[in-house]
Amino acid sequence: MRINNRIRVTPVRLIGPDGDQYGIIPTAEALERAREMGLDLVEVSPNSRPPVCRILDFGKYKYELAKKDKLAKKKQHTMQMKEMRYRPKIDEHDFQFKTKHVREFIESGNKVKAFVMFRGREMAHTEFGRKVLERVAAELIDVAVVESPANQEGRKMIMVLGPNAEVLKKRKKTAQEKLLQKKKSEPDVKSKEKPVVEEIDEIEDVEIVDEVEDIEEPVNDDTN
Repeated sequence: MRINNRIRVTPVRLIGPDGDQYGIIPTAEALERAREMGLDLVEVSPNSRPPVCRILDFGKYKYELAKKDKLAKKKQHTMQMKEMRYRPKIDEHDFQFKTKHVREFIESGNKVKAFVMFRGREMAHTEFGRKVLERVAAELIDVAVVESPANQEGRKMIMVLGPNAEVLKKRKKTAQEKLLQKKKSEPDVKSKEKPVVEEIDEIEDVEIVDEVEDIEEPVNDDTN
């Protein structure tokens, strides 16, 4: 971003500090007007023809840009990929223990890679592993959707679950309520000046970050 004497192109379309349009004028004249007001001449749209420049307080403008970027990062939701390991002959207690944690991950807005690990002769009866994963999906049907059905990959059978629309809706509502509560708790300071950088819209981008979350059973699995 070029300011003041670094702006070499002439003429420019000039906008005043209050948004007033000064039209197309020589850059030297625009710079002189900015100096008379004790402000800076900032090239805000260099790709326009002619470029658009605005008279403003550059220090304040940089602060508002940084504030906008910080707010954008704060509103961005990061979705993680958790993992949960099952065994083809897992007992009931261990199944419920692990599935409970999968539910918690899903309700927190994360995806879960549920997989069954086969050992030795268990590879001859992979249907047991498929039944386990199908049961996991059935147990969580109220909060999760199957994004990738059970698929054999070597000694693993993998299924990917993600939060359903209802869970995502609840999380978005909760986030909005927290943001509203925070705004209410902040001191009400009203500025007479219009911000140079306007308030940004709600950001809903989802970034997927792999994160292994393998919770061991409180008791040992069958080794048969």
